[in-house]
Amino acid sequence: MVDFIRLVRNENMKIYRRLRTWIMFAIMLIIPLGISLGAMALEADPDMWFFSYLEAEVVLSLITIFAVIIAADSVAGEFSTGTIKLLLIRPWSRSKILLSKYVSLLLFMLFFTVSLLLFTLLVNGVLFGSNGEYTYPNQGSRSYIVYLLSYYGLNLIQIIVTVTMAFMISTVFRSSALAIGLSIFLLLGGNMMAALLSLLDKPWVDYVLFMNYGLSTYVSGGTPIPDRPFGFSLAVLAGYYVIFIALSWYVFRRRDVAA
Repeated sequence: MVDFIRLVRNENMKIYRRLRTWIMFAIMLIIPLGISLGAMALEADPDMWFFSYLEAEVVLSLITIFAVIIAADSVAGEFSTGTIKLLLIRPWSRSKILLSKYVSLLLFMLFFTVSLLLFTLLVNGVLFGSNGEYTYPNQGSRSYIVYLLSYYGLNLIQIIVTVTMAFMISTVFRSSALAIGLSIFLLLGGNMMAALLSLLDKPWVDYVLFMNYGLSTYVSGGTPIPDRPFGFSLAVLAGYYVIFIALSWYVFRRRDVAA
C-alpha cells in the first residue's frame, strides 16, 4: 500500500510540476472571474446562483478538455520519451503502475472541479451576495445549492467516462501527439456524431456512447435520449467505462517496451 501511495505521489508530481497544468488552472479561474465582473458591470441586480451555474456550464467543458489532454499524454507520453522503461525496471507490477496513473488523473480532475465550484461560489457570493431566493425556477422546493451540486455531480460522471476513454487511447498508442489529437477529436466530434445519429430511427443508436452524454439534463427534468430513463444512460456509460478500463489494462499488461 505504501508503495502504491508513492507511485500515485510520483504521478502527481509529473502532472503538477509542468507549467501547462498551472496555465490550465489559471485559465479555469480567469474565465468565471471575467464573467462575474462583466455581469457586475452590465446587470442591475445579478444573481449569485445563476452566474455560479452559468460559469459551471461554461468551464466544466473546458475542464473536460484539460483532463483529456492530461489523460491522453499520461501513458503515451511515457512511451514517446522512453521513460516507461525506467518505470518498468522498478519492483512494481504493470497493473500498479497503470492504476497509479489512472488514480492521479481522477485526483487531477477532482481537484479542478472542486476548485471551480468553491471559487465561483466565493467570487459570486462576495460580488453579488445572496438574494435570499433559495428555490431554483421550475424545480419545486429544491434549493440552489442542491441543484448546483447535482449538476456538478452528473457532469463529473460524464467527465470520468471521457477521461477514461482518453486514458485507454493513451495506452493503445505510443505517440503522445496522436493520442491527444485523437482524444480531442472524439471529444469535440462526439456531439456532432450524436446529432447525426439521432436522425436514424434505429434501436442500436441509443447504445452509442455520445448519445448518452448530457446527464445534467436530468437535473432540469430533461433527458439525453427521449423515452429513456436516467438508469439507462447510466448503465450504458458504465458499460463503456468497464470496456475502457479492461482494454487499458489488457493492452498495457501485454505491451512490448523493448523497441
